[in-house]
Amino acid sequence: MSDHDSMENKKKLFVGNLPWSMTEESIRELFSEFGEITQVSLITDRMTGRSKGFAFVEFADEAAAAAAAQGRHGYVVEERELVVNIARPREPRNDRFPRRDNNRSFGGGRPQNRDRRY
Repeated sequence: MSDHDSMENKKKLFVGNLPWSMTEESIRELFSEFGEITQVSLITDRMTGRSKGFAFVEFADEAAAAAAAQGRHGYVVEERELVVNIARPREPRNDRFPRRDNNRSFGGGRPQNRDRRY
């Protein structure tokens, strides 16, 4: 068993291909029949607040999570087939290029003169 496997939380599910209309509460309702849910995290875009179409659902025990993964993988909600599996641990980030707080791409951040004619 590798370090990666030992860090895996078998109680936490990744739920992908969610309809945009889903909320944390509707996700909780969708999975509640499988057992006690300790946390639901719907992932949203920081700028717009809109759902990114995936979430994480954490159960109180591994058996409930396994049953939910099997019972909801391929389940159709609003014409979208859900992808449900045990969540993998987050990969360590490569911070070789630090994030910038401003929205400029790499390029020196020089101001552009848009009135310039060629």
